[in-house]
Order: sequence, then structure tokens, then C-alpha cells
Amino acid sequence: MVIPAAAGANSQQDQAAGEIGVTDDTIRIAVIADVENPIRPGLFEGSVEGVRAAADYINDHGGLAGRNLEVDFIDSHLSADDARNAIISACEQDFALVGTTALFMNNIDPMVECVDQAGNATGIPDIPEFQTEIAHQCSPVSYPVIVVGIDCSTKTDPEPRFQVRMGHIDYYKRRFKDLHGPFILAGDLKSTVNAFLPTVTATQKAGVKSDGEIKISGLATQAEYTPIVQQIKEDGSSYVGFGVDYVADVRMRREAALQGATGVKVWDCTLACYDARLIEEGGDDVEGQFTNVPFVPFEEAKDNKQVARYLRAVGGIDNASAFSVQGWLSTILFRDVVNAVVEAHGEDGLTRERFLEEIAKIHDFDADGLIGPTDIGARKIAECFAVLEVKNGKWTRAFPKKKGTLSCAGRLTSVRVDLE
Repeated sequence: MVIPAAAGANSQQDQAAGEIGVTDDTIRIAVIADVENPIRPGLFEGSVEGVRAAADYINDHGGLAGRNLEVDFIDSHLSADDARNAIISACEQDFALVGTTALFMNNIDPMVECVDQAGNATGIPDIPEFQTEIAHQCSPVSYPVIVVGIDCSTKTDPEPRFQVRMGHIDYYKRRFKDLHGPFILAGDLKSTVNAFLPTVTATQKAGVKSDGEIKISGLATQAEYTPIVQQIKEDGSSYVGFGVDYVADVRMRREAALQGATGVKVWDCTLACYDARLIEEGGDDVEGQFTNVPFVPFEEAKDNKQVARYLRAVGGIDNASAFSVQGWLSTILFRDVVNAVVEAHGEDGLTRERFLEEIAKIHDFDADGLIGPTDIGARKIAECFAVLEVKNGKWTRAFPKKKGTLSCAGRLTSVRVDLE
């Protein structure tokens, strides 16, 4: 199936521009994200806000290729059909996808087969920030800033191979002894379960013994965490690996505080817990919460100019979130690739084909110092990270010690994973 260009697209575009989504004065990009939905309203709204903030920043500093960046938000509503239709819509009107955050991105044919203005099935470039489906993880036109780590040559194997960064687990093991405990997975969707399983497998391989894997709905009430916390106490668990989001984490931690589950040394959560609202809503109950981030923490704007730039753009630290900053990172990568195309082909030389050629050549992207050097073109996991801990009601740096920095010695481990 070939996805056609929009009817009349050539007449709507200035011919000098030469590509869908590019006119004399604008470059249109689309951010597809699950926002309005009955399960978790506003789910990935931060992704949209991050892309928009970065676009405004870019426009305020001269734009791209002599043009302003225009952002189209297309809501995928936690729906596979809406995600597919969103891609088709973007193919017809936008130059690229930036900050894609859709859990049901399981049919990428419209993305890969999207026809450009010249009539070629070049595909629409995609800079996603979240990839749960293997089809999306292995998309030939997708180049994420934060890579999932699947070896796509094994994607059809019964147990695909993944690379996972384990530097934070090494830190926990140096600081605490005899770590063991349950891994709690977001059980609403097969894709969310599978997204966390590589981390679960790699963490166990790194020496954290499993006390069991537990699936729970992202909508679970605090009371539904009662048996989980009881089991944590009975097993004497010292570690809890949490793969849901900050809302669910607050509910679990409240229940743990209520039951007096004081034996856990490491409450470890994914990047989705790095959010000011975790502390605002959890209060004292989330003390000791850990997470690890691949970018310089928001709290260190005084020590990193790029953090300060991001925070100004989004309106301060209270508006910052892990999803928002990833939207920002994706848009800054888009900026750098467009600039590379312009350098090679001029301001009117921007095409999807050339964009895909140039992004494959980027091997040391650092978002102006916000993240560690990342091999975008080879889709390699960056080894740089920092471990954060909630102390005295604030996210604080646990490792490395120097503010404004990341540790770039994060060990990568290769694991085979039995996905659902």
C-alpha cells in the first residue's frame, strides 16, 4: 500500500520549496500523541508542550531554512486506528513527525510508505520520543533521541535481543546490599508490558533477584496496591522496580507508608516518575524515590545553560516533565538535521529524502549539552545518565556528584526477552 500525497498538494505548496509541508515561509511538523482519552486524560500532553516550546524557541532565534516552524498536534487518543489515521493526515500536510508519543503505533505502513511531493514513497521522517510497539521501534524512517535498544535483526525471534543501560543498577548495588524485590508492570496493554520487560530482564541479570513480576492497571486505586505491599513486606523486599507512571507510583507509595513497608531500600521508577507532581501529590510518602535520567536534571539550571533555556521556554520547572523535555530534545534534533540539509543543499533544498539522509549521519547529538553524546544515526543507546532521589521533598542528585553533569560510563547489557 502506498500512501498518496494530498490531493492538490502541489498547488498548495510553493514549487520552490519542493516538499510537502514546506512553503515559502513555513515548515510544518506534526506531533502525534495520546492526550485525550478515557483511561488517563492528558496522558502525553507534555510531549506536545515540549515540541511547541522548542518550535517557539527556534522561531524566536531565526527559524529554519529561512522559515518559521509550525506545529500541528494530532491526537491519537490511545487508539490504533487514530494513530494510523494521524500518520496519514501528517503524510498529506506535514514535512515530518516530531515527538511521536502514541502507545498503539503498531501499523507503521502509512509512515514508511508515505509519498513525498516528487511522487516517491520516501516515507515521512519520524523523531519519536516513545516507542512501545516493535514495528515502531524498527521503523526505517524513525530516529529517536532516547533509543529503546532492540536489535531489529532479531525482532521476529521468539525472544528478541535488547540492549539496556544498567549504570543506575550498578550504582544501587554499590550503595545497598542484597537487593531483591518485585517488578510491577503497567498491565493495561501488551505494548506497555513489553516496553518494561527488557529492563526487568536486564536488572535481574545485573544481580537484583526477582520476588515476582506483577501486572497492574494504570487506573488501579490505592486499595488495589494493598496485596502488593503486603507481599513486599512478607518477602522482606529491599527493591521495587516500578514500570507504570508517577500517578500510580504515588498510590503505591501511599499504601506502603500506610502499611509501614519500611524495608525497601530502593523504590526504583522509570523516567515517567520524574515529574514535579510526584512530590506535590505524594508528599512525605514518596521520600526516597529513585529514578534515572539521560539528561541533566531540571533542578540544575544554574549549572547548565541548556536546562535553563528549556525551563524558560516551558514556563519554569513546575511545567517541566520527562515527556516535555523529550519533546524538546526531539525538536532540537529536527533543527540540527534541517540545518545540515540547508548547509548541503540550500534553503530551498529541504526534502524528506535529504532529511533522512542527513539524520542517518548524526552520531554525536547532545542537544547543545542537555544530554550526553548520542549516536542517532546508528540508533544506539547513549550510556550517559544521572540517578536522582527524592530527599526532603525535592528531587536531588544521587550520582554522579557533580552538578550539571552526567556519568557516561553507564554499562550496557544485552538480554534476550520473552515478550508477550
